[in-house]
This record gives sequence, C-alpha cells and structure tokens, in this order.
Amino acid sequence: MFGFIKRKQKNTSETATPTAESPVLSEDSPADLSQSLEKTKRTFSDGMADFFLGKKNIDRELLDELETRLLSADVGIDATTTIIDELQSDISRKVINDADSLHTKLADIMKTILQPCEQALKTESAKPFVILVVGINGAGKTTSIGKLAHHFVQQGKSVMLAAGDTFRAAAVEQLQEWGKRNDVPVITQGSGADPASVIFDAVQSASSKNVDIVIADTAGRLHTQDNLMDELAKIKRVLAKIDIDAPHETLIVMDAGFGQNALHQAQQFHDSIGLTGMAVTKLDGTAKGGVLFSIAKSLKLPVRFIGIGEGINDLRPFNAAEFVDALLE
Repeated sequence: MFGFIKRKQKNTSETATPTAESPVLSEDSPADLSQSLEKTKRTFSDGMADFFLGKKNIDRELLDELETRLLSADVGIDATTTIIDELQSDISRKVINDADSLHTKLADIMKTILQPCEQALKTESAKPFVILVVGINGAGKTTSIGKLAHHFVQQGKSVMLAAGDTFRAAAVEQLQEWGKRNDVPVITQGSGADPASVIFDAVQSASSKNVDIVIADTAGRLHTQDNLMDELAKIKRVLAKIDIDAPHETLIVMDAGFGQNALHQAQQFHDSIGLTGMAVTKLDGTAKGGVLFSIAKSLKLPVRFIGIGEGINDLRPFNAAEFVDALLE
C-alpha cells in the first residue's frame, strides 16, 4: 500500500526537521533519511491518501494527481513524464491494478532513473587526490568540505584543506575551524590572495608530505559570473602543471532548496569548467528533494553525496534505492 496512506497515522512530532539552533558541528548519530525527507514527502503525498482511498480504480485521474505531486516536489518535467508514461503503459496492460502494484512500479521507475547517478567517489587513482569544490555562496560549500574531510578521515585517509575562497575572509576562518575540528592542516594565504596560488601551494605541500586527499574551497561569487568561471578555469590550468589530471574531481555543492534554479546554476558551471560530480545539500530543509530526479535526467552527473542534516555525519554517499524507499515509505 502507498506510504502516504500509512503515513497519515504518524505523529508529526516524530518527523520534525532540525531547528535553526541545531549545532552545525554536532556529532550526534547520523540523521534518519526518511525523517530528513519529510518536507518533500509531504509535498508529494499530502492529500493523496484521502484521494486514493476514495478510488475504486487506478485510472488517469489518479495519474494526473500523482503528476501534479511529482512536479510540486521538483521532480521535473522530463522525469515526471517518464514516470507517468510508464505507469500508464502498465495500467493499460493490466500489470498495475491496485495500490500495491502501483507503489511497487512507481518505486522501480524512480530507482531506475536515479541509479545511473549512484557512483561512489573513488580517490585511489592519484596521490594526492585533488577535489576542487565549486558552487554559489550559500549552498553549503565550505561546511560540506568540512564534512567531506571528516568522511575521509573516518576512512583512515590523510586530508589537507586549501582555503581558495580568498574573496571572503569569513570563508577562510570557517575552513580553519573545520581543519581544527577534523585535525587536518589548512593551507591559507592573506585575504585577497590569488586562489590558484593557494591551491597550488596546498597540492605541492600535500605531495611532499604524502597526504592522500586535498580538498580545495573556491569562491562562490565574484563581481560577475564570468569572473568566477575564469578564476575556476585558471585554477584548473595551474593544477594541471603539477598533475595533468588534476583536479581529479570537480565537485559542485548544490542547495536542493533552490530546486530548478540550482539545476540551471549547475548547468552553467558544467558548461564552463566541466563538473565530474555533485553533492546535493540541505535535503532536510526543503520540499524540493525531487530535484535529484531532474539532475539524473538533465545533467546526468554522478551524485556523490547528499546532505540530510546539520551534523558532521550527515553528508553521506548517495544510494538511489535507499533514497527512493525513504521517499515512498
């Protein structure tokens, strides 16, 4: 039976999202994925329970309502069309004839859409393995770097951070705090220093010290978008002087709450500098978690990590089946 029917009986206090007072650096147990997706689940399912319970047949009217819900959750037109068309085909062939079979097929389709994006980040191909982190200000870029550092340290890898966002002094200070928290070195220069120089120095230092991974922060906003892209392109050219394959990962941090706008921003970054992966953050604070399906359909980029809470353990590798099961339960 559809999860949105069963969820009617839940106590809403059990699924409260983190408050603004929640500590950013909390080391509590990792957030529960299902609870973190609660806002998206409500957008998708609110009102569907009563609607479905009053239906005797699985028909076009039900699919129209489901289509509206998917679009409201920012699943996107392409992914929504794929889902609805496949469901309609199975209904016509009598493969789907009740709530359980509809639920099963819906989950299967959604997992099929997302699974190509489920590609874990492998860091063994180079030493140091250089991760260039990009994205607009406010997406959670620097915080995600701190959580990534924690993730790799927990795996037993040595990590160095590079404070390449020299445009904002606060970004350097924040990264230094993450360095202290994770007990990893942070390479910095003075305010306004050349970001390419900072990151170049970090990679050279990591190489001499046999460090496994360098994670480099970058500016999210300069005077114009062109300036930002030019700066990022320069960083990549400079890194290539050390290692022709560096950076080995160009990872964009994208705030899920921006929905389709974030998708357009990611496309601009991809067109300009070539992205190799994504970290989709703040899924716990938005009703637009369906944007992952738009990513899968349009950008076709690996989703390396998802952020589902404010704790240090709440940036986790993306698992498509786990995500869909949590969304539909």
